[in-house]
This record gives sequence, structure tokens and C-alpha cells, in this order.
Amino acid sequence: MAANFWESTQRRHWQFSKDELAAMRQKLDDEDPALVQMFPLPQLRHLNVYFNQQINRLGKRLGVRQQGMATAQVYLKRFYTRVQIRHTNPYLVISTALYLACKMEECPQHIRLLTQEARSLWSQELIGHDAARVGECEFSLISEMSSQLIVHQPYRTLLAVQTEFGLTHDETSLAWTVINDHYMTDLPLLHPPHIVALTAVLLALVLRPSSNAGGGGNSGTAAGAGAGAGIAMAATALAQAQARAAAMVAGGGGGPGTPSQGFPQGFPQGLQGEGAAEPKKATDPRLAKVQRFAAWLADSNIDIEAMVDCTQELIAFYECHEQYNDKHTKEQITRFIKARALDK
Repeated sequence: MAANFWESTQRRHWQFSKDELAAMRQKLDDEDPALVQMFPLPQLRHLNVYFNQQINRLGKRLGVRQQGMATAQVYLKRFYTRVQIRHTNPYLVISTALYLACKMEECPQHIRLLTQEARSLWSQELIGHDAARVGECEFSLISEMSSQLIVHQPYRTLLAVQTEFGLTHDETSLAWTVINDHYMTDLPLLHPPHIVALTAVLLALVLRPSSNAGGGGNSGTAAGAGAGAGIAMAATALAQAQARAAAMVAGGGGGPGTPSQGFPQGFPQGLQGEGAAEPKKATDPRLAKVQRFAAWLADSNIDIEAMVDCTQELIAFYECHEQYNDKHTKEQITRFIKARALDK
């Protein structure tokens, strides 16, 4: 793997703004509007959840480690910024993305074993597919991604800052889960991996379940008791970091106790009063850790606005995930696969 993200092809060619990403996807739809109208698909977040689940199912059957499955998900996102999804069989693309990712992450899988497991998993969607089809699709993936296959992941940053911020095992595990969840959003195409990792740390600190909170079994870790207060705490921490950083730039010498003049632009308005009610309860170990994290952000060159956007995107994803319908999503994908004979 290239040692420097800032000089990588990921940063130079695969980091987009939201407007650029929307324009690329709209261009694909505009190339064949009749096809888009004939085969409507679920909203993009729901498609991402479904694809994530399928990659995880196949990856677990093959014993692929998390890094390989994460890279496969990035490949899938990159590929579908260049190719209209209705022109492909997503199950073949998922299988191929995982096969290629395992090569790149040095945990290779035999193509025949992978094909066998994929056909066993999706027997009705991969009727006529064999190892040769995966090989053909691999060349297509590599071509559409311009052979730019190295992916920098947030996991490395998380492990690097674990000691710096004194993260407990539970906090690290929760941050790891948030990073896993971010692959179901557009964040891998929008922000550098270190921004995602630091946002995951912040959310892990503020959303860590309390001892009396009820457990939640889904990947939406923001759901549950006290989530609103936790999100407000995150908003306050980022606002304080912004205020302190601005004061330092202006030569005002703002210190750790510099009060915030407002919440980061775009945070849910309903949470602002709740978060501002207790800014100095340093006797709470969790709040003290969050304040230390905010002070560290202010003293660093981290793009806090990017962290704000990342936090908003994850919160929106967790809210959207509650409306996800697996059966409906699968039916809409299967409909265009069967109608266009893409399973043959």
C-alpha cells in the first residue's frame, strides 16, 4: 500500500464533492432515461445497505477479513459512479469486487471457490455464471477504476489514535463499528479516511451506551437511549474546537475554556439547546474525554468542517436505516436482473 494518502490515487482521483458525485450519477441516468423509468430502484442508502449485507455474507463464507470486505465495498462504489447499475448484475459485480479486493489486500481467494460460494448464496441470480464470468468482470472493474486499486482505510488511523485518546475497549469497538457502517454511505468517496476515523472516535465517545441503556441489535449504533444528548455533545465538541481554532488563527489565544459561539452550521436545530445546557461538567469522565478530544482537534490541522459533514451524514444514515426494507430492495434488484436476462 502507498504510504502517503495525500499523494495517492485515492485522493487525486476518487475524492469528490457531493455535487460532483450527484452530477456523475445523474449523467448515468440521463444516458438511458427509459431504462431508469422502467426499473425504479430503492433510494441509494438502501441499496448501499443491501450491497453491504451481501458482501458481508459472501465474505464470511470465505473467511475474508474486514479489510478485504471494506475494500470490496469501495470498489463497488467507484464502479457504480462510472457504470449504470441496471446494465449489470450486481451479484456478479459484488463477487468480483470481493475477489479483486482479496488480491489487493493480500488475502487471495481461489476464483473457483469464490464462484461456487457465490452461486450457492445467490442461486437464482447467478444461474449461468462461472469462474470465466468473474474473470471478465474483473477486467471490467480494473478498467473502469483505471487500475487505481489501492484503498486507504480509516482502521489504521483508529488504531493509531487509540492510545492518544485513552479509548477503552468498548469505545474502540464502537468506533470500529461506526467505520464499518460508513461504507453504507457515500463517505468513502467524499472524505479522507482519517476524517472518518476521527468522526467515528467522537461518536464512540458520545454515543457509548450507558450501563442502563437498552441494547440495540442493528448496525445503527446511534439509535437507543440517550442518543440525542450524545449527538448534541458531539455538536458542542466540534463547535468548541472550531471556536478555539478560529481564536488561535486570529491571534486571540483562545484556550480550552473558550466558549462556543454556536453550533457547527447544519447540525439539527432541535439538539442545540440540549447540548448547550451542560458545557462544563468536567466531573463526568466521558465529557472530560470529549473535551480533551475537542481541544486536540483545535490544536491540530484537522478539517473540522469535514468532520461536521461526516457526522451529519452518519446521523442521516442511521435515521434512514430504520426504514430499510430488505425484501423490497431485493425484489427491485431481482426485477431488472430477470427482465434483462442478466442472470444468464
